Amino acid sequence: MTDPQLALTMLGLFIFLVFLGFPIAFTLMAMGIGFGYYAYFDAGRMWRSLFRLDETASTWDTLSLSVEGFFNNRIFDLFINQTFTVMSNEVLTAVPLFLFMGYVVERANIVDRLFTTLNIASKNVPGSMGVAALITCALFATATGIVGAVVTLMGLLALPAMLKARYDNSFAAGIICAGGTLGILIPPSIMLIVYAASSGVSIVRLYAGALLPGFLLVGLYLVYIVGRSILQPSIAPRPTQEEVPDVPMGRLLFMIATSFFPLAVLILSVLGSILFGLATPTEAAAIGALGGLVLAVAYRALTFQRLRESVYLTMRTTAMVCWLFVGSYTFSSVFSYLGGEQVIGEFVMSLDLTPLQFLILAQVIIFLLGWPLEWSEIIIIFVPIFLPLLAIFDIDPLFFGILVALNLQTSFLTPPMAMSAYYLKGIAPPEVQLTQIFKGVMPFLGMVFIAMAIVYVFPAIVYFLPNAFYGN
Repeated sequence: MTDPQLALTMLGLFIFLVFLGFPIAFTLMAMGIGFGYYAYFDAGRMWRSLFRLDETASTWDTLSLSVEGFFNNRIFDLFINQTFTVMSNEVLTAVPLFLFMGYVVERANIVDRLFTTLNIASKNVPGSMGVAALITCALFATATGIVGAVVTLMGLLALPAMLKARYDNSFAAGIICAGGTLGILIPPSIMLIVYAASSGVSIVRLYAGALLPGFLLVGLYLVYIVGRSILQPSIAPRPTQEEVPDVPMGRLLFMIATSFFPLAVLILSVLGSILFGLATPTEAAAIGALGGLVLAVAYRALTFQRLRESVYLTMRTTAMVCWLFVGSYTFSSVFSYLGGEQVIGEFVMSLDLTPLQFLILAQVIIFLLGWPLEWSEIIIIFVPIFLPLLAIFDIDPLFFGILVALNLQTSFLTPPMAMSAYYLKGIAPPEVQLTQIFKGVMPFLGMVFIAMAIVYVFPAIVYFLPNAFYGN
């Protein structure tokens, strides 16, 4: 078997093991080291000291040098270097800080106040409760970036309220599932940080480029919610006085000031400090983490138990991301050394694709990978396979990254492995069936594809803010 054939076998075996349910990070490390041991095997180098022993050497010397030679393979040097590279990556330093901000905000009892306020403020809008739920999801998802937390919390808070207001089960469930995934697109997004670390694209330009596409997708969701509520009023009845009481304007403004503005100011302070060059993403993440703590104290929600939970969840998620990077870097280094990237590049070039056809092919593959895998594995493992090909087709990695971020919304919404649907089903009332949730997310999937098409046709949506802030 030639080295390129071995590389493709390595990739195929990895996909097979993932479908069997093996932990992805450790599977990547094990396969990288296993195949790398063969790829870098050099008996003369590894057992050089052993070969120099004379006949008077003791058995212990022979045995110890044999074991030492076994671990003298360059794959172990590569693995250590890749681990050090990941752990010292300044871009990834922002990940635990943003995660900590999200987990603290999640426990600060802000979301229930925010949803109640927006629900009252939008009372006269068709589908008002759905609009309030989506905006709450968008703000909360932006502040946390943790899809499972947003969907679960909003499922406990907004879904019962919508069902009590006689909303259609599928319609209500689809709103929460779609809104909960927005945090992986709208900055400050953890996903964009991970993509920046994988691709070398400036995280600052990525954040600026993702803002308008994120707002575009939110706008499409809102148009769908309001439009369908107008065309089919039975799925989203107008709230009664008992469900959403009238509130004096002064009281409403006070509710907005104490629920909407604190979270909005936190998000804008983090984003503003990054986009205007006042702080690096890591420094802005530290500001956000401190701001989350201040909000928790202000809402009298900061307890030792909640703080401990936030720290634990932050460390667990950060460790997962870091070890995924270590495994991916090791795997991809061996895969490239064996000639795997060259084979894939030559195969793609043999298809004689146009840039549009390549983009469609890449996005279809990423869409299909979203069924069995989470966004972190797709960004860290598979997207780097496409990155070397972008220069061949003259595609900007920034533009490609925004399309991927839009596409990965579908990884949480597409049956049969729609994780948002399963998060919601786990806490939804028994009358809400999984098939109803799947039915509810389908129109929002269509909105994602429309947003991707609009971004491709009008790339200025991506480039306007980066060029305005930082030049071409």
